[in-house]
Amino acid sequence: MSKLDIFRKEWLEVVFADKNKAYGAYQLRKGSASNTAKALLWGSVVFLVMFFAPKIYSLIKGAIPEEEQLKAQEVVLAPPPPVNPETPPPPPVEPPPPKVDQVKMPPPIVKPDIEVNEEPPTVEKLKEADPGQKDIKGDPTADIVIAEPVGEGPKREAAVAVDDNKIYDFVSIEKQPDYPGGMKKFYEYLGKAIKYPPMAQENNVQGKVYLSFVVERNGELTDIQVTRGLGSGTDEEAKRVLKNSIRWVPGIQNGKPVRVKYNININFTLN
Repeated sequence: MSKLDIFRKEWLEVVFADKNKAYGAYQLRKGSASNTAKALLWGSVVFLVMFFAPKIYSLIKGAIPEEEQLKAQEVVLAPPPPVNPETPPPPPVEPPPPKVDQVKMPPPIVKPDIEVNEEPPTVEKLKEADPGQKDIKGDPTADIVIAEPVGEGPKREAAVAVDDNKIYDFVSIEKQPDYPGGMKKFYEYLGKAIKYPPMAQENNVQGKVYLSFVVERNGELTDIQVTRGLGSGTDEEAKRVLKNSIRWVPGIQNGKPVRVKYNININFTLN
């Protein structure tokens, strides 16, 4: 049984005896040996061609003559134009400025009089020297050279005109607006003026109402808006107390009162 080969033609005829041999498994089994041999042959040919392709390509490339390289051509440069003797020579390089006496000014160290070995520089000595990081002895024989150009000094910029209708931001002006007497007085006013809305009391509504308004040049509060509210009548009450507030001290920009946008929050808390 170990030597039994069921793929031999004799066995194939026995298996397909009295059966249709025109198509199907009979034809596949009958031609499997030749198909396998053909596939192995063509596979070997393709593998050998791909394996030796680089070598064949190098042999074909070496057989083609290379193009002749271009020879370097000698370039003859024209001589420079003659120098005009009447042309003035370039200006001489200015020497560096002379060294100036500098006296080091170390940070003061408090010591007892007994430990002090040298006297500090006097006012008269400092007038003749330029303070620096270390002691440098100047050159008394050097010529005085002005290193910086002489001319007009830096000009001061003209004052920026203040736009009366512009609304400035709270943090970008010289002096911020304020409630008369300070913000402590303002919150005292809020504590007395606010009337807790009945609807907010019934619904136990507590929290902060965020508002924004504009402090005009005369200190009046305008454009009062609720940026984040609580509802239940608290937003309207917060706007009412701000509208009834006394005039504030206006903000100042370049010495003139200006319109400034201000942000604030009012806290509603049930006792």
